[in-house]
Amino acid sequence: MKKIIHFAGRKWAAAGFLLMALTCTTAYCNAQATPQRALLALSKGDHTLAIIDPVSLKVVATVPVGTDPHEVTASADGKTAYVTIYGGGSLHELDVIDLVVQKALPALDTKPFMGPHGITFMGGKVWFTAEGTKTVVRYDPATGKFDWCMGTGQNRTHMIYVTPDLKSVYTTNVSSATVSILVDTLIQGGFGPPPGGGNPPPVAPQGGRTQQGGPPQGFRPQPHSDWLQTVIPVGKGSEGFDVSPDGKELWTAGADDGIITVIDLGTKQVIASIDAKVNGANRLKFTPDGKRVLVSSLRTGDLFVLDAATHKLIKTVNTGHGGAGILIDNDGSRAFIGCTGDNYIAVVDLKTLSVIGHIPINGADGLAWAVRQ
Repeated sequence: MKKIIHFAGRKWAAAGFLLMALTCTTAYCNAQATPQRALLALSKGDHTLAIIDPVSLKVVATVPVGTDPHEVTASADGKTAYVTIYGGGSLHELDVIDLVVQKALPALDTKPFMGPHGITFMGGKVWFTAEGTKTVVRYDPATGKFDWCMGTGQNRTHMIYVTPDLKSVYTTNVSSATVSILVDTLIQGGFGPPPGGGNPPPVAPQGGRTQQGGPPQGFRPQPHSDWLQTVIPVGKGSEGFDVSPDGKELWTAGADDGIITVIDLGTKQVIASIDAKVNGANRLKFTPDGKRVLVSSLRTGDLFVLDAATHKLIKTVNTGHGGAGILIDNDGSRAFIGCTGDNYIAVVDLKTLSVIGHIPINGADGLAWAVRQ
């Protein structure tokens, strides 16, 4: 009798182990470890963030995100991803993804900053546009707070670029057909405490003013930091843009008129308007060597490849029916194009300028690199 009970117990234990193995196979073991260098891709159709091995071009894991994901960036250590949930300017959510364990962390409510869209990670902080409130916002993961914002006063403040020194922020304002250049500037004027500190000065006559109507007694002009904006008109519907690797030029492409506008960032002046006929332009990127510029088109599905020096079209590569997000390998060998309408990422060989592969992503859009440090 004891032998029979022992045997039955072994049968139940074996069944339990089998059930656990099946559970692991279906729920957990399909996901592979996040590669040290991962391609991140947003799916508008499935509302997920795909983690892709850029060598095998295989999706190793997917993580659920909000209802309308548009752009993604990764932290400098490659361990965390941030996703903007846009809603045409009506939503107010940043999703946070742990890329190591491949799961969603608590989302961030961006209110009162509505419609987060363009996003980047620079200087240990997350910078993003809030289209619905015409602002650029900065979030500090260390404190869990939004610690800076600035309004543009422009319509559809959309994409964003932050310089490595954190002193300049560039945005495109799609419906206003402008670019905003925001620069952290040292202002020499203003009022401050007298040199050397000390107690505040006594209250002056006439409501804090001197008899002659000057500044409060004891105060001296003090230098201070302020953000100043320069607004530059560009092509109609300009959305995607990039800064040349040497930091000297900003190029942006107009979806409505097909014009590429080139801005000298030193003088803050337009130095060229290229009638490139990039109708439906969505995103624009420089190759790492700065020699070529890639422009995707949602309208035609073409990838326009231009010579950065001559401003001439080199070739048009058809990637499908609607090209959106662009991401380029660091060595300039390949470009990844999120083709939203085709439900895949097109892989383009930048030497032969031909499509060499596809990665299935339902409603592919925003792309980013995550490099584990």
